[in-house]
Amino acid sequence: MANTAIVTGAGTGVGRSAALALLADGWNVALAGRRADALQETADMANAGDRVLIVPSDITSADQVDSLVDQTVAKFGRLDMLFNNAGGNVPGRTIDEIPVEDWQQIVDVNLTGSFLCARAAFRQMRAQSPQGGRIVNNGSISAHAPRPGSVPYTTTKHAITGLTKTISLDGRPFDIVCSQIDIGNAATPMTERMPEGVPQADGSVRAEPVMDIEHIGNAIVHMSNLPLSANVQFMTIMATKMPFVGRG
Repeated sequence: MANTAIVTGAGTGVGRSAALALLADGWNVALAGRRADALQETADMANAGDRVLIVPSDITSADQVDSLVDQTVAKFGRLDMLFNNAGGNVPGRTIDEIPVEDWQQIVDVNLTGSFLCARAAFRQMRAQSPQGGRIVNNGSISAHAPRPGSVPYTTTKHAITGLTKTISLDGRPFDIVCSQIDIGNAATPMTERMPEGVPQADGSVRAEPVMDIEHIGNAIVHMSNLPLSANVQFMTIMATKMPFVGRG
């Protein structure tokens, strides 16, 4: 029987790349996201028949997240992997210029949404037989180093690292493993402006290289296909020449 994954934010970008790569590798995949039309586009691109389940979901709603897991298990029998990927950002500002509403929006999606998805997946993986599964959190390069004017996004991504480490410990008795993938400058709608120039730590604005998003999907497949006795605890995958390693 094929393994089963849930991919959140599967309608665009990194989530779509991961979903397509998993489907190409023979997985069953539940596609989650807010826009049914975007999820359908991903499903159409995969042409994977009944190995795809489309579940429009708001990950900030505990009820909708629980329903996402329930629908996935009802169709495919179990849950082997969650790619906890969905997230958002707001325009860059210094902290004194950030509306509280913007802060709350990003905390709700990036942090609370990731918690709710991991919580529901963990519950299912603990209860099923054979017990266990894998949760992969999307941490981002911002889990390590901020960009100027990114308080809400960077704070939530640092928090994802704490979520990853704690789930890794809590999951040990139940064969539930947790990983984090930190992605830098994959070519997605979120990075369209990078080749034209983005703010740097020294106050300058410079163009940054991007990499083919296909590499992200391949990385997720590699992490997901490991036995539960092995884990990529943290993976950083990035455009080789982006300004991350070194002083800026």
